[in-house]
Amino acid sequence: MQKKFIVIAILLLCLGGASAFAQESIEALGFSLDVVWLFIGAILVFIMQAGFALVETGLTRAKNATNITMKNVMDFCFGAIVYWMVGWGFMYGKDALGGLIGTDQFFNGPMAITVENAGFYKSWFFQVVFAATAATIVSGAMAERTQFKSYLIYTCFISALIYPISGHWVWNPDGWLAGLGFHDFAGSTVVHSVGGWAALMGAIVLGPRIGKYVKTGDGKVSVKAFPGHNIPYAALGVLLLFFGWFGFNGASTGMATVGEGGIWSGLAIARVSVATCLAAAGGAAGALVFSWLWFKKPDASMTLNGLLAGLVGITAPCAVVSPGAAVLIGLIAGVLVVLSVEFIDKVLKIDDPVGAISVHGVCGVFGTLAVGIWGNAPDDGILGLLHGGKFNQLGIQLIGIVAVGAWVLVTSLILFLVIKAIFGLRVSPKDELMGLDLSEHKSEAYTGFQIFSNM
Repeated sequence: MQKKFIVIAILLLCLGGASAFAQESIEALGFSLDVVWLFIGAILVFIMQAGFALVETGLTRAKNATNITMKNVMDFCFGAIVYWMVGWGFMYGKDALGGLIGTDQFFNGPMAITVENAGFYKSWFFQVVFAATAATIVSGAMAERTQFKSYLIYTCFISALIYPISGHWVWNPDGWLAGLGFHDFAGSTVVHSVGGWAALMGAIVLGPRIGKYVKTGDGKVSVKAFPGHNIPYAALGVLLLFFGWFGFNGASTGMATVGEGGIWSGLAIARVSVATCLAAAGGAAGALVFSWLWFKKPDASMTLNGLLAGLVGITAPCAVVSPGAAVLIGLIAGVLVVLSVEFIDKVLKIDDPVGAISVHGVCGVFGTLAVGIWGNAPDDGILGLLHGGKFNQLGIQLIGIVAVGAWVLVTSLILFLVIKAIFGLRVSPKDELMGLDLSEHKSEAYTGFQIFSNM
């Protein structure tokens, strides 16, 4: 009898050990899946850099194609270095001054890789591609007339200072906007509006391209269009951005495993991806139909920007809205981007060659507000106006929009004015007319082909 008890005790001990081992194995597997998912998401977002390069190249003139390609390559390279040096620390370091700025983790990266510090590597790699996105948005609005060296200077400041500090407010758990309950799931404000507001200031300080706005004899101003030289390039770029956006939004869950459930878990990946897809489709459809009615022809560039507008608009609310709301958000963003492009170009007389201010700035604001209108995630404390939340969430979203907008407008204005005074911001009229490929790089994108320029 005593032997039986001993055998049973040994079996129970073995089963308990096996159970503990199995639990540890499951946790390790879950962590590994989370790392792999963030890594895949980061690669998808990195592909968007190629998408931005193709969109900007296609929507501008052939004589500047090399310059634009160089900008979109080098803003990531320089941006990655400065984000590692100080940007990450400002954004995710230990909070100071009541949720305003991070104060440590500069030049970070532990040499000994353990389970405890592996989180830094997976998070940094995912976040650096977001920083690059915010910086490269500015390139499109300032295309065809910016000195290359000045572009490199301001893109470093955006990645190292402007983007990380406002990002700290929202995405650092101790940030002051995060404490208010401001919700921006993947970056309609944190990434896209930051790029859009900086693009607005850059375009204003820089001024329009030569021949864009010409005074006529009757005192009016004639607005001249400079059509993009390669719409297939632009379309391919938009499709690459569309593809990468599933990582941009989908991997913002932060994990592939279920975790505790809710919007910040692997359970949300499918929902986020569906919303992203439907909003993009709605944006393209909305811009196509609206531009067709307005211009009497289906406008290709407006339709492509409409697709991007739908993506930007859904980036903040993608985890907290229904599929039907995602379609509606996309449709509204598609119409909004057409109206915004025309207003900024024809009324404000601000020269934005690719519509970056409208796509990322205006639609980034709209997407952030959409959380407070259509948001429906009561378990996560988010209820929009149409789901019984009254104006609570909408008011919080508006506070975040104004705060981030003010920060970026002021800091980027100072930055561009300082660069203009010290280094010069704009190329000479002669160089601009020649094209920045030859004047800035002594290299043509289409060697052996005759380039016909419309200014």
